Amino acid sequence: MNNTTRVDAMKRIAMITAAATMVAASVAHPAAAQPSAGQAPPAANSAQTLSQKQQGIAPISAATAVGDMPRLNQALNQGLDAGLTLSETKEILVQMYAYTGFPRSLNALGELMKVVDARKQRGIQDAPGREPGPVPKGQELLELGTANQTKLIGAPARGALYQFSPIIDEYLKSHLFGAIFARDNLDWQSRELATVGALAALPGTESQLQSHVAFSMNIGLTGPQLRQLADVLAQRGYPEGAARARAAIVQVESAKK
Repeated sequence: MNNTTRVDAMKRIAMITAAATMVAASVAHPAAAQPSAGQAPPAANSAQTLSQKQQGIAPISAATAVGDMPRLNQALNQGLDAGLTLSETKEILVQMYAYTGFPRSLNALGELMKVVDARKQRGIQDAPGREPGPVPKGQELLELGTANQTKLIGAPARGALYQFSPIIDEYLKSHLFGAIFARDNLDWQSRELATVGALAALPGTESQLQSHVAFSMNIGLTGPQLRQLADVLAQRGYPEGAARARAAIVQVESAKK
């Protein structure tokens, strides 16, 4: 694959994702791309393995995506046991509405309420975590979202899709990259782990999954870590989702060569 073909392929990946899912985005140069003011920094990692806390994220988002309440209940308990705070866990479920819809997100938040109540009855007091800081509004929010999107993608977002539907460009900038990504109680790596888990669980979103695998690598997650995410999905009852995640990793790594 020559350089021109490789660049064109990666551009197509980014545009496909923006069209369908209100995506998180990539960082072209992770060492230089830093979270915006007020954004929690990415979680530290060993570059080869996910922490126990990180491993707890994808099963939560996968169960949310497919509406599997029994598995979600189990995943929420395991995630909280692994160190996720209540604030982080709620944020994962809130973010899911941008990828799986409000009904799935609301149902998952209701399940979390049940889990927290049951744990309290057993004498478990989960760490509340910190609430997000203030989020700008109006034009300032749009400007912040535009800056976040540009940092994540590595360049300003342009293309026929945004000309065809300018409102999706506004929503992406002001809402997803602005209002959601500005909430600093969940770092960007955790957000991408959640998104990869959800998209892996959903058939028919392979192109978006491939994009988010690339985005995850661009913000510091590694191939081995993402393969571990796939292993966790398989262990938690999502073998097809694990297979889709592994295929996406192979495709992204091949495109980067």
